Amino acid sequence: MSEPAPGVTVCYRHAGREANIRCQRCERPICTECMRDAAVGFQCPSCIKEGARSTRQVVGPYGGTRSSNPALTSYVLIGINLAVWLGVIATGWHSSRLPGLLGLAPRGLCESVAEPGRFYSNAASQALCSGSDMRWVPGVADGAYWQLVTSMFLHIEIWHIAANMLSLYMLGPTVEAALGRTRFLAVYLIGGLAGGVTAFWLSASDGFTLGASGAIYAVFGALAILVLKVGGDLRPIGINLAINLVITYAVPNISWQAHLGGLLGGLVVTAIIVYAPRGVRRPTIQWSALFGVTALIVLAVVLRSAALA
Repeated sequence: MSEPAPGVTVCYRHAGREANIRCQRCERPICTECMRDAAVGFQCPSCIKEGARSTRQVVGPYGGTRSSNPALTSYVLIGINLAVWLGVIATGWHSSRLPGLLGLAPRGLCESVAEPGRFYSNAASQALCSGSDMRWVPGVADGAYWQLVTSMFLHIEIWHIAANMLSLYMLGPTVEAALGRTRFLAVYLIGGLAGGVTAFWLSASDGFTLGASGAIYAVFGALAILVLKVGGDLRPIGINLAINLVITYAVPNISWQAHLGGLLGGLVVTAIIVYAPRGVRRPTIQWSALFGVTALIVLAVVLRSAALA
């Protein structure tokens, strides 16, 4: 092969070959053999390889985009919970009306006007809730469906919100780093909703449920599935979960129903995400299945509401 004439630009990968163009990415001269089609113009093989590697890094192992800051979503959720708690404090704390409006009550409750948070058990219907110190607070079966969501962000006691937010702070970033932001939110919200609906079904009709525990247990379930998927040691998670379950059953006024529903919801949602088959159809399969789970939860709400009507 003849040497290029003096002053002729040569390919940076093949010193003896004339280069007619430059790589659009690194701007180094390349010959016709090194030209690779790109979105705009041509790139050299090195830049094509680097671009493919960078793209693989952006896509998470189970689809979706990797979170640039895996802790951000947990911080935002913690901030929302704290904002609601401060709202309860600012409006009277134990005498605030917010818990009655935002907490999950299967059926309506007759609340004391003078002492919000205290309910008249002998006034089980709106017709009976007619005294001067009585006001009717609707429940889910009465159409207050927002309570299934708002109860996930409601706390009254400082120990309750502290324990839940500490758990979210410790577990949330790990799960988001594996699943990505959108899928992590799906675990948290669908799992939390599953916890609320389980409480709606299994709690007493005059019961009252609040707190992020159902969503936190969903994150526990997500972490267990992720560890199982990569063949890790489940014992630390099992021990932690066992301790929390003992506390759930040992301490009065803790909703084991919401904890159970949240845990099962987190297990199911995360299993759908991580075990969906690889390929271009993976996101479609994942979100279709998650939509189906959500539809079943909605159906459970409708059926329970009809039974309590």
